[in-house]
Amino acid sequence: MRQVLEAARELTDARYAALGVLDGAKRELERFLFVGIDVETRAKIGPLPRGHGILGELIRDPKPLRLAAIADHPRSYGFPANHPPMTTFLGVPVMIRGEVYGNLYLTEKEGGAEFDERDENLLVVLADWAAIAIANARLYEQAEHRRDELERVVRGLEATASLSKEVGGLTDVRRVFELVVKRGRALVNARACILLLAERDSLVVADAAGEVPRGLRGRLVPISGSRLGDVLRRGATEHLSRAERGAWAPLEIEASTALVSPLRSRGRDTGVLVAFDRRRNPPFTADEELLLASFAATAANAVADIRAIETQKRELSIAASEQERRRWARELHDETLQELGAVKMMQESALNLDRPEVVTDALEQAVAQIENVITGLERLITELRPAALDELGTQAAVQALVEQVISRSDLDIDLDIDLAWERGDASERHTPELETVVYRIVQEALANVVKHADAGHARVSIVEDEHAVTVTVQDDGSGIQAGSGRHGFGLVGMRERVELVGGELEIGAARNGGTRVRATLPVARRGSPARQIAGEPEVS
Repeated sequence: MRQVLEAARELTDARYAALGVLDGAKRELERFLFVGIDVETRAKIGPLPRGHGILGELIRDPKPLRLAAIADHPRSYGFPANHPPMTTFLGVPVMIRGEVYGNLYLTEKEGGAEFDERDENLLVVLADWAAIAIANARLYEQAEHRRDELERVVRGLEATASLSKEVGGLTDVRRVFELVVKRGRALVNARACILLLAERDSLVVADAAGEVPRGLRGRLVPISGSRLGDVLRRGATEHLSRAERGAWAPLEIEASTALVSPLRSRGRDTGVLVAFDRRRNPPFTADEELLLASFAATAANAVADIRAIETQKRELSIAASEQERRRWARELHDETLQELGAVKMMQESALNLDRPEVVTDALEQAVAQIENVITGLERLITELRPAALDELGTQAAVQALVEQVISRSDLDIDLDIDLAWERGDASERHTPELETVVYRIVQEALANVVKHADAGHARVSIVEDEHAVTVTVQDDGSGIQAGSGRHGFGLVGMRERVELVGGELEIGAARNGGTRVRATLPVARRGSPARQIAGEPEVS
């Protein structure tokens, strides 16, 4: 535009040239560019013209205007203080496809002469060029604005789709919470993001990401009488200003503004997602409010689903524990107590007899019965916690377990164990937690094979590489049938043990038609620092 003005001034011998660009309403000038006036003079003039006086005449009547003396025109208002004197004037509208974009102005032709028709024609051509440039610039700005809007929409869709995809296969509630706060924070470019869940009459911090104080998880904000609680009840995203900082005072977060989106799933209030302060300090926009609200709807379902899974897991775990207690009670009642009762009866009968040979025979039977009781109790104790596991390690304990299963069933079992400590490649044994998980997986998997698989052969493999211990139990039985207990208590117990040490469990059909249980467990040794429990993300 400045090049156009310089060209206009040079071609018409004008001292001053200017371009006024109209606003969207075509009522006044939103921009005013000029050449010929130095910086010092410009500073003394004051505000730039907005389209009044002679300049306003061209806005009202967009056609060329030539004046020998500006002051003689009835709409001339005069010039502000410190404005350089101007007499002659030439103005033409800047138009394209019949639409006015602004005006080109020339004043003070060299030597005091008036602007003529030739000058007017030259300025009309330059005005056409200026119109094309302005129109292109406006189109570019509109395209940029639409592109930004589309990018925000796509970013929101990607964040929502990414959250849905990632949480689809997760059973770890902490990991889901972590994904929600990190995705929400990135979506609106916030300095911090916090997830608070509704628990009775309070909102409890479940997780956070960004610049937040330590120990934030577990903080409480009352629902009744709090601003965050109001947002939850109203069910619509709200933008809280600096004046409402008391709304998040219990969280001890230094922030100027916040976006608060309620989480609502299947008609129930789940909690709120709060984003604090955009990075680089611009305020949150209306588009970002919509983005966070859309994301919060998906996040609410994800949170509700994972909490339902956690509740189901707890219920199954409690039921499994109760079933296990009943089994031990039956074992002790049906075997141990009855055998001890038989021993008592034998001894009481012998006491009532005065025949030494009968007494001796009764005592011998009692001793044999007591040996059976001792054997049974040893078996129960071994199932609870085998001594070999603590004293000799995983290999000896699993070998003993396999031998015991073989002796008590018709199952043929191949065993393959290759552990670093057992072969001398590691100075420290695995942690007691990891050894227990390995043993229990083999124990429970073999118990399922004996009880349910109708198998003749099984293979147990425990192999360690640099990063993981892989436990595999595979049989040639009937396989897992739909609805046949894939989610039974034993499998639930195995899965919970595996997740506790940060591992993964796969249960499915084997190639030979049987069932394969495979657990991949991260290596953890007794001399290593305590490992963070899987799924417990740090607040970052």
